[in-house]
Amino acid sequence: MPSATEDYPPTDAAQQIPNPAQTVRSSALACVARFVQEHAFRVILISAGILIPCFWHRHIEAGDLASHTYNAWLAELIAKGQAPGLWIARQWNNVLCDLAMSDLGNLVGLRVAEKIVVASAVLIFFWGAFALMSAATRRVPWFVLPCLAIFTYGWTFEMGFLNYYVALGFAFWGLALIWQGERWELAWVAPLAVLSWLAHPLGTVLLISVGAYLAITRVRPRFQVYVTAAAAVALLLVPSYLAAHYPVRWSNTPARYFNGGDQLFLYGSRYQTLGFCLLGLVAAFLITDIIVRWRTGKLLSSIGVPLQLYGLSLLAAWSLPSGIRLPQYPAPLNLLAERFTTVCAIFACCLIAALRPKKWHLVGLSLIAVIFFSFLYQDTGKVDQMESEVEHLVSGLPAGQRVISTIWTFPNSRIFIMHIVDRAAIGHVLSYGNYEPATQQFRVRAQPGNRIVIADFAAGDAIQTGQYTVRPQDLPLVQIYQCDLSLTRLCMRDLAAGERNGRVGVQAAIH
Repeated sequence: MPSATEDYPPTDAAQQIPNPAQTVRSSALACVARFVQEHAFRVILISAGILIPCFWHRHIEAGDLASHTYNAWLAELIAKGQAPGLWIARQWNNVLCDLAMSDLGNLVGLRVAEKIVVASAVLIFFWGAFALMSAATRRVPWFVLPCLAIFTYGWTFEMGFLNYYVALGFAFWGLALIWQGERWELAWVAPLAVLSWLAHPLGTVLLISVGAYLAITRVRPRFQVYVTAAAAVALLLVPSYLAAHYPVRWSNTPARYFNGGDQLFLYGSRYQTLGFCLLGLVAAFLITDIIVRWRTGKLLSSIGVPLQLYGLSLLAAWSLPSGIRLPQYPAPLNLLAERFTTVCAIFACCLIAALRPKKWHLVGLSLIAVIFFSFLYQDTGKVDQMESEVEHLVSGLPAGQRVISTIWTFPNSRIFIMHIVDRAAIGHVLSYGNYEPATQQFRVRAQPGNRIVIADFAAGDAIQTGQYTVRPQDLPLVQIYQCDLSLTRLCMRDLAAGERNGRVGVQAAIH
């Protein structure tokens, strides 16, 4: 949503960044329309490029995504009356992507629907964040695209938190409108807030809270320091308030790691090294830019608000617990602080975009991106091969057979891969330990004693951790597990009543 003149003359490096500056301010939507018209081919090319990881393997390997797709299939069975003991709850949040997948699945099949929904979510998130960066800087920050591409496929995406992910995308679009839109354009924020709420409430919370901050500082710039101070104090009080009112669990990870760079910490320790390299590179960008601005007397001329938003997002990530148990759910809301670092990452991109662009910025960020996506291709490829092996294993089972899994993450990995069994089960067997119905946080629910899925959250959690004792009523039951130290070779066995599901395999030696 670039529309105003930059606060400094363009350098040679900035010539790579088309700047639609003009003397008369245009509306935000007019800027978007002109941007798309002037850069249509580049937008199409970039969009195609950013979607490559959605199609470079047979399956999209992204943690919980496989479970969402499996539950879309269960919803189809429920609609047809073929899933006794299961039902669809009426709820107005945490459902947008699931509804889209179900509706599209009825038209084109779930495999194709999954690709379409995920690709759409990626584009909503990516271009929403890009619009926010453009609004923050009033120019088109092309040089930040490699960094934005990394965070688009960061920890939140790879964990498969699709509803939360797309909720953030809608929130970014709304914040961009609030930041630079005309008064009449703010009406578009309401439908974006509704879409964000349907996807995940935390996206709407972000849109309302940061939107209020931007609106106040835009109308009353002199109040900026007071609003920032008040927001910081409120965030510092969050831990005490939550601990006093709800059972909470704090992350074992030191808070200093929750800075946005942790979104790169995925399948192993090499990602951590890469994440620290990115943080070091960005710190070098910032320090050199601050030195130049200090000499010109324009230290906070364009980085002030992005810097404040990044600082407040850090406080929020450090203040949030990793898990909180609300009374209406049997399962806690988990990984809250870890999820919020996606917001830290995007605000960091806004800060980078506000710096004076140099050629070495683009070169450094591009190098990090190339290494990141090469790592990601290799590791998701391993998981894709494992899922194909699961499909082969279950193909020989009778239709309707109940299957559970004990599949652990790779060493030093933060990405869960156990849900590959869920997607492999679609259309043939039943993933008996699927976690979604038991949490009561999703639309598919299960009655106790049904034969399709465990309805008790504690029992479902025990299945995933290998601590479940098989009951006679669970039989016949088959387990899929890792059977050698590579953690990529999978085996299958029949379970007997009274045995613990994690007693066979390599899990005990590793965990």
